[in-house]
Amino acid sequence: MGKVVLVIGAGDAIGSAIMRAFADKDYTVCGARRGGEKLDPLVEELRSAGKQAHGFSCDARKEDQVEALFADIEANIGPLDCVVFNVGANVPMTILDTSAQKFLKIWEMATFASFLSGREAARVMTKRGHGSIIFTGATASMRGAAGFGAFASAKGALRNMVQSLAREMGPQNIHVAHVVIDAAVDTDWIKGMLPDYEERKANDGVVNPDDLAQNYVMLHEQPRSAWTFEMDVRPWAEKW
Repeated sequence: MGKVVLVIGAGDAIGSAIMRAFADKDYTVCGARRGGEKLDPLVEELRSAGKQAHGFSCDARKEDQVEALFADIEANIGPLDCVVFNVGANVPMTILDTSAQKFLKIWEMATFASFLSGREAARVMTKRGHGSIIFTGATASMRGAAGFGAFASAKGALRNMVQSLAREMGPQNIHVAHVVIDAAVDTDWIKGMLPDYEERKANDGVVNPDDLAQNYVMLHEQPRSAWTFEMDVRPWAEKW
């Protein structure tokens, strides 16, 4: 059994690309998302290529489900060497249009779920004295834009929590990193949102998920004498 990687928030774009990238390096990959059956085609694809892959259903906002997910993998697949938190929560809306329920849901998805995942990863990794925990951030992690108040609030809080976790875990030989994706990622949602999508894609103006995923593998495999805490990623043509 090779080293085991868990991607929480293994969606159709970034999360799936991260699973493929680690599988290509012969890691055993586990993906978790609400409605884990949506991972079946990817798991079958990887297994058909001779890779070790597993899919799970998990609502990352639910403490009992997150705890059960980690316990299941640790007991039945192997010790986790890397955990990636990649749950998306990008729901554009103005502050005036944001209900308390929507604000709380976005916070649960981006902040509370990241806390639960990071805590459980740290709990199992500190017992062994090694591992990596990587969190996906966004432009909203660094600054709030009009129409993204709830998302920016939640992503900014995630970043601050991850900074604290990194400072706690670093001296215990556990690498904690935060990836700021400061650009549009090539997804079906972005395709429908950007009027100049085709031109951007043709000129490498949107983030390719497969290219992005290579950064997660690199962060995990970094030598500990030169760990990166925060990496920001954008296409060459993106305005800062």
